[in-house]
Amino acid sequence: MLFRFPRLKPWRETFLSAEAARRALNMTLSELVHHYRSQAGEFGRAVALSAFPLDHSEIERLFSSYDEDYHISRFFHFSEGEGQKFLVNGIPATHVSLDEEIQTVL
Repeated sequence: MLFRFPRLKPWRETFLSAEAARRALNMTLSELVHHYRSQAGEFGRAVALSAFPLDHSEIERLFSSYDEDYHISRFFHFSEGEGQKFLVNGIPATHVSLDEEIQTVL
């Protein structure tokens, strides 16, 4: 009798890469930067996280995901002030500002 093991998917198909996980989010980095600029007017100005057109949990998940990527997170600056609070990787934040250099990774 010949025993057959079930066919397993290669590990590359089983685990999502960080890039694939980001693409699964509701807003691409380009869309995020575009929305930020429409709210801030220019880079470096703080924008309330609540100004992004997503629900509370989606905002937390989106910014936490980008915050985990060193190549992207170095352009994000979170602050806590007046307004609706969000947890970005467990750290409270109400606002975000972006450096103009973020355009180099778009």
